[in-house]
Amino acid sequence: MVWMEKRINTDQKVLPVKWFGEYREELERLLEQQREEQEMQYAHGGDIYTYKNLLDLSINVNPLGPADAVVEAAARSLQRIGEYPDSQSRELRNALAEKKGLAAEQFVIGNGAAALLFSLVLAEKPQKAMIVIPAFSEYEQALKTVGCEILYHEVKKENNFRLGTDLTEKITSELDFLFLCSPSNPAGQAVEKEFLIKIAEKCEKERVRLVLDECFVQFLTSGEEASMQLETGRFRYLFVLQAFTKIYAVPGIRLGYGISSDKALLERMETVRQPWSVSTPAQAAGLSALKEDHREEQTRQLVKSERERMEKELENLRIEYIPSEANFLLFNSEINWFEELKKRGILIRDCANYRGLGNGWYRLAVRLPEENDRLLECMKQVLNERS
Repeated sequence: MVWMEKRINTDQKVLPVKWFGEYREELERLLEQQREEQEMQYAHGGDIYTYKNLLDLSINVNPLGPADAVVEAAARSLQRIGEYPDSQSRELRNALAEKKGLAAEQFVIGNGAAALLFSLVLAEKPQKAMIVIPAFSEYEQALKTVGCEILYHEVKKENNFRLGTDLTEKITSELDFLFLCSPSNPAGQAVEKEFLIKIAEKCEKERVRLVLDECFVQFLTSGEEASMQLETGRFRYLFVLQAFTKIYAVPGIRLGYGISSDKALLERMETVRQPWSVSTPAQAAGLSALKEDHREEQTRQLVKSERERMEKELENLRIEYIPSEANFLLFNSEINWFEELKKRGILIRDCANYRGLGNGWYRLAVRLPEENDRLLECMKQVLNERS
């Protein structure tokens, strides 16, 4: 008998695995399956580099696209690429503070919201955290980098994945972090502000860091009135995460920010993040985007109108969907819509790798009327072919 040895990387350590020669093929197949599952865990929408020349409905950015003024501001800033960017993003922080009625010292700017998640976790090194699922995978990825024990609070399909009041019972001093997204991704459910305040109060009492992801809050009908950003002065353990990516449709420049009144936390985050991580074009684009108030309101009206129309169309097609408050829709079907629509030139988000969902769940972005019409026509074609 031949002994063979292979080493497998796990989240915590490297383990030796031994097997007899006759079992080699089966075990290698299982290892390959494990690798594929791990790769799936890191998948996101917007992979136009793998799936080329498709209408991309897999990412949830402003359907109007980036404003011309924002693109021009980023382009003009290229004249300064011979200089280092402002590592503290001072002009951008001041502009954010003025727009939101907060102190500039409450902001930390990062190379996208995801980068700030990793900086936050590295700065705090939590030992135990809870994530409300289904949710954005980067929460879990960031926590795993510091070996944090992760608990999950699963919201149910039967309640349209809406957060229930039972969450507050699970917030105890044993936790270090609680990750919550409102509106949620991928279900598009917003948590009522009154309930968010109760959650923040419980976290404050138990000294649990509440990481509230509000990257889609500007798409809500009420806009930033639904945000908890003004409550950060009241709750020291509250950390609000927002981004330019979604509402201003600039995912390519990577620009996000966190808001907190915990000065010590923000100082620790500055020490662990890479210097000059926010480029000069990103800062210039951000400054220009903050002047686009009229465009934000135009976007909210468009998204609301088109989302409601698409929900009615999905209902007519007898496709089970989750009513949304954001700029995307989550739906469930036995049909492999990812493959069927890809054949017809459309890319949507397969949500099988979302913890708490699984096979049969898909997410699509609410886009411009003509783009939504194309999607709906393709869906009708698929259903007609199968009838």
